[in-house]
Amino acid sequence: MPMFLHEARLKRQHIFDILFRSVTRIAAFSVLALLAAIIFSLVSGSMPAIRTFGFGFLTSSEWDPVNDQFGALIPIVGTLVTSSIALLIAVPVSFGIALFLTELSPRILRRPLGIAIELLAGIPSIIYGMWGLFVFVPIFADYVEPWLNKNIGPIAYIGPFLSGPPMGIGILTASIILAIMVIPFIASVMRDVFDVVPVMLKESAYGLGATTWEVMMSIVLPYTKVGVAGGIMLGLGRALGETMAVTFVIGNAHELSKSLLNPGNSISSALANEFTEAFGELYTASLIELGLILFFITFVVLSISRYMLYRLSQREGKPS
Repeated sequence: MPMFLHEARLKRQHIFDILFRSVTRIAAFSVLALLAAIIFSLVSGSMPAIRTFGFGFLTSSEWDPVNDQFGALIPIVGTLVTSSIALLIAVPVSFGIALFLTELSPRILRRPLGIAIELLAGIPSIIYGMWGLFVFVPIFADYVEPWLNKNIGPIAYIGPFLSGPPMGIGILTASIILAIMVIPFIASVMRDVFDVVPVMLKESAYGLGATTWEVMMSIVLPYTKVGVAGGIMLGLGRALGETMAVTFVIGNAHELSKSLLNPGNSISSALANEFTEAFGELYTASLIELGLILFFITFVVLSISRYMLYRLSQREGKPS
């Protein structure tokens, strides 16, 4: 090949390389620009409410559109309570699923079961909400809540939290539906991080006479604790931002009640129910500020989870 053709090709490849780096750099920075634009729009849209209510917006439980009095305490509490209960339910179940898929399941079943778990994660949230409203709520109201009132209600300290009218909809119902939704996410992450553990470590423990439970608790979990925590935080981020499934079954009531069986509200359900009907600058700004609060909570949770997963990737291939 003549020298000048070789040099021309190298020059053309160099130009393409510069163009490729520029396009990818623009794409990366456009994400940051979009994030900044979202934050700016939320802050600017909520400024009337911020100027009017200040920090008291976070601590007030009043929500009165007629008199322009708004507070975010009930939606914030509903969001945090439903997400926390959902994690309390989902984490043990997800751990059991991941343990079965990585250690106990026959090899022929691992792939079909893993695909089934991933398919559950892809079901739209509105389907979970419709199933919860038309199937789960009647069963919960007819059988579970009466049993809770009869057997748990009289207990001194726990009873007030699990007693109330058996309507089927409420904080506990929304929490259970959320748990069903986040189980596939957490189980998938746990399964993947459990597979990161070197086989030699587990075989050595089995060779010393350890049981499967002892291997999981003494070998697998200590090695993957950062990744497991990251998966749990990802599930928490999913639960915090869920809208339609919660809206169907939470009851959408601006009431702060001790009982988990009573209707409540969350930030996402309040936005879904009221944003299209909001009238007046202050009402709309208050809803936008709710969105800003939810954005901040979710951003913090997902940032922590990404950091934990990054630490796990740094440990791969290193001795435990």
